[in-house]
Amino acid sequence: MPDVDECALGLDDCHPDAICQNTPKLYKCMCKVGYAGEGKKCEDIDECDNDFNGGCVHECFNIPGNYRCTCYDGFMLAHDGHNCLDTDECMFNNGGCQHVCVNTVGSYECRCKEGFFLSDNQHTCIHRSEEGMSCMNKDHGCAHICRETPKGGVACECRPGFELSKNQRSCILTCNHGNGGCQHTCDDADNGPICGCHPKYIMHVDGKTCLEREEAAVEVSEGNTTAGADVDKRVKRRLLMETCAVNNGGCDRTCKDTSTGVHCSCPVGFTLQFDGKTCKDIDECQSNNGGCDHFCKNTVGSFDCSCRKGFKLLTDEKSCQDIDECSFERTCDHTCINHPGTFACTCNKGYALYGFTHCGDINECSVNNGGCQQLCVNTLGDYECLCHSNYKLHWNKKDCVDTCDVRCARKKTEKRFRKTIRTLRKTVNRDQFRVRVSGMDHEVARKSLKLSEPQQSCGVGQMHMGNRCDQCSPGEYSPDGFKPCLPCPLGTYQPEAGRVSCFPCGGGLTTRHSSASFFQDCETKVQCSPGHFYNTTTHRCIRCTVGTYQPEFGQNYCISCPGNTTTDFDGSTNVTQCKNRHCGGELGDYTGYIESPNYPGDYPANSECTWNINPPPKRRILIVVPEIFLPIEDECGDYLVMRKSSSSNSVTTYETCQTYERPIAFTSRSKKLWIQFKSNEGNSAKGFQIPYVTYDEDYQELIEDIVRDGRLYASENHQEILKDKKLIKALFDVLAHPQNYFKYTAQESREMFPRSFIRLLRSKVSRFLRPYK
Repeated sequence: MPDVDECALGLDDCHPDAICQNTPKLYKCMCKVGYAGEGKKCEDIDECDNDFNGGCVHECFNIPGNYRCTCYDGFMLAHDGHNCLDTDECMFNNGGCQHVCVNTVGSYECRCKEGFFLSDNQHTCIHRSEEGMSCMNKDHGCAHICRETPKGGVACECRPGFELSKNQRSCILTCNHGNGGCQHTCDDADNGPICGCHPKYIMHVDGKTCLEREEAAVEVSEGNTTAGADVDKRVKRRLLMETCAVNNGGCDRTCKDTSTGVHCSCPVGFTLQFDGKTCKDIDECQSNNGGCDHFCKNTVGSFDCSCRKGFKLLTDEKSCQDIDECSFERTCDHTCINHPGTFACTCNKGYALYGFTHCGDINECSVNNGGCQQLCVNTLGDYECLCHSNYKLHWNKKDCVDTCDVRCARKKTEKRFRKTIRTLRKTVNRDQFRVRVSGMDHEVARKSLKLSEPQQSCGVGQMHMGNRCDQCSPGEYSPDGFKPCLPCPLGTYQPEAGRVSCFPCGGGLTTRHSSASFFQDCETKVQCSPGHFYNTTTHRCIRCTVGTYQPEFGQNYCISCPGNTTTDFDGSTNVTQCKNRHCGGELGDYTGYIESPNYPGDYPANSECTWNINPPPKRRILIVVPEIFLPIEDECGDYLVMRKSSSSNSVTTYETCQTYERPIAFTSRSKKLWIQFKSNEGNSAKGFQIPYVTYDEDYQELIEDIVRDGRLYASENHQEILKDKKLIKALFDVLAHPQNYFKYTAQESREMFPRSFIRLLRSKVSRFLRPYK
């Protein structure tokens, strides 16, 4: 009986991660490499779950059937797929430094030329002024950041990832910044990081980098010419044999001894070359863009996906999803419309958009009295025309007519007419006769009065259109309902339909033609440009006053800014120049935010805002600056400062006068915060929206550890977390009340935050995110 190949016919019950091998009369299942089990049940082997960290010198990530090594920010994966090499950030765009970029192991730093000092954003340089704060005038001796103290003098601070030394001036590098300058392992000590190496590596004389033992042996032999003669003969013979025990069998990466010799293989992200030993990096971005929705950047042994502005990277780290800004709180005052990669705000009727997201009431009465013939009253989102006594509002809601309208006048006329008819009957010697009055024929008989059917009369501002009454068109008017609409005479205009009169051009001006619809049809002596209006008294163009604007040519009015907004200067030409100056206030809730006036529109000139944050008892303040936009061109004329109090000598937590788009988080140096923002008459910018949260002071050390870890800001994915309003809200929700952590399940956390962010914080926050007892 022929053997049945159960594997080929699919009759086996091997696990999907197993290989089916046919045997005479039967078959057997064997788990694939990277899986463990008896074949019918296979489980993934976590290569990272051992003392050797999978052989990775930095981070090891388990994947189905395999594993992958990655490096800390500031390092790149070496060709062996396990070791990590320093990245020279200064090679690309000077590291973002304005002046000088200096590369260090795992990081870099910016320095300034003589006569400049490094700003708080650690990239741009500010010219030292001759007058001002002492930190800017003299050699204060601080290695990183200088602050003035309440009692005079200066106090030094260090950038994230550094600690202040005992001399209170120098800054000691910690493992939180660029892995402490260590290539492999890093341990903090009093005098700075202590570096170590993984197995198969030994420390270089620089105390930071690690060399493979074979490479180190070559260095020793080059430095000691007598070493070659002392090599054991048995070792020489072994070197001639091809085995994984000698030079890794010549393999770039993984070496395995087999009966036919060594077998080389490569980790994920590399491909074995024709020599059977060398591994070459695969540029995953060359094939289908690496599976990335938007941008793909190749790295050694791997690749990274990123998204366009307005999109976020999903947890599969490939797909990009539109950020629905409309789902955030306070995105738009009225209606928010989401679009792929962006959004738009619209306002209800009677409101105008300003500052991109805000809606302000339109004062319709400020322009030509709202079109009202007599009185105009503005209301929120609307307006109303009113009339003087003895007048009532016309059906068009703008004109005023005598309280005795057409029907009233007709009844009065008919009453007088009937009295006249009675007199005519006595004087006219005929049985029947006709009388025509005001276009209506009336038949008169001796015995009774019979009124013929009159033509339907139209109301004021209307005209006959077939068998119905219609409004007069713009450029026309109707003084009563019995005549057709008349064109506006020369020297007048009417922009609206259904009106009973036309507006005079004023100042003795005439129009180019009758039936004029707009003031632009009036023959003015000069043509006014936007930002101006024509004064019919002086026959000159006058600049729109502060708080008004005019976007069109040749108008005789300016438009008031919506709501409580105003303009910085006169002669404004667009509603975008209307800005809300409101800012400042007393804050004290568990979470909140401060924002520059008119945010996200440009803030107004000559602003001065003051906030006071007074947290609840036994709580301290954590602040996140996602990004801040202040023009540096006007030599720090616009600035934001956070201090303990309004005194210039009080403890300063934060101070800047520049644009900085990389987020930063920090804790307040005092229990209360006095915050001030000032702008001058110079340039303006978008400004800032800065959230804060208060946390239990028992967790001060932990929170400091989180926000001062340089790795929190080095990754672009992590930076986006500190800019995403929903993620900030979730993070603050937990920091303000640790028990809220249990509202977020593990699955929800994975869906909200990148895995690298969770890995970074897991060990730090495990003590913080625990239930209260």
